[in-house]
Amino acid sequence: MNKITLNIVVVLLSILVSLLLVEFILVLKNSNMKNYDIEMWRYSKELKIKSKNLVLGHEHIPSKSAMLQNVDITLNKHGMRGANIEPLSYDRRILFLGSSITLGWGVDEDRTVTSLIQKEFNKNDNSVIVLNAGIGNYNAERYVELFLGKLKFIKPTDIVINYFINDAEELSSGRSNWLLKNSQLAATMWMAVSKLSFFGDESGLIEHYRNTYRKNSAGYKKMQLSLEKISKYAKENNINIYLTVIPDVHNLTDYPFQFIHNIMNDISKQFNFKFLDLYPAFFGISAKDIWAMPGDPHPNSLGHKIMADEIYPLLIK
Repeated sequence: MNKITLNIVVVLLSILVSLLLVEFILVLKNSNMKNYDIEMWRYSKELKIKSKNLVLGHEHIPSKSAMLQNVDITLNKHGMRGANIEPLSYDRRILFLGSSITLGWGVDEDRTVTSLIQKEFNKNDNSVIVLNAGIGNYNAERYVELFLGKLKFIKPTDIVINYFINDAEELSSGRSNWLLKNSQLAATMWMAVSKLSFFGDESGLIEHYRNTYRKNSAGYKKMQLSLEKISKYAKENNINIYLTVIPDVHNLTDYPFQFIHNIMNDISKQFNFKFLDLYPAFFGISAKDIWAMPGDPHPNSLGHKIMADEIYPLLIK
């Protein structure tokens, strides 16, 4: 081995050792489960699997559990959060569809919106089951596809579409990458680069959503078509559908996204959904009081209680 080759080998080994050291430091640093981005990365790694259905992109792994952001998330045999149950043994079956907010990211299971509503029903009626089919990184197209493709066996009497304002965004199916899946360093670098293309300040985000909710945008068309599909199925099977709109919780005083809530109200009227705007119940709450943790803008247990307090009366009318 000549000197040049030896120097190259030494440099490469030094780089490898340095990378492994940084990886070790990151794993150690993030072991407190307080890094939101890494916890979301771990969620994808530990509780999700690539779906054969390209529309879904990914699914929950049935009968799996993980401690994420210091909260236990346990999935039943159907891939839904909660214990194993037989839905058809209940007279009324209320199915919640949604994304990570509906799942209850960062919130103990017994304090999620679905569990709190279940407790209210149990006070007077044990014939009702409330089911949580929320999956992180889903939009309207995905959770409607999940229901129509995999969850019709539940035969719900009621469906609550727990709609967040980004549910009309288009989502990529994702790519399988061993390094991104197994290295916190690679994941951290990827997320850092991704954030460079973020929308900037609030005005940039407003512009993004105005573009998203243009009637000719691809994401909007897919969202509307998906809601039309589930509306048709519901009418054919005598299912009540409720559409609730969850506000973005960054600025709940001078709220900039009411136009989205108004659009979804119009769509609900079009499809004969029972509509609930949750923003008034969240008005004026500060981010520090409603976020799951610093850096994680998912509603915490207070947010889930607010949702449950508003949705439950709608379900008993």
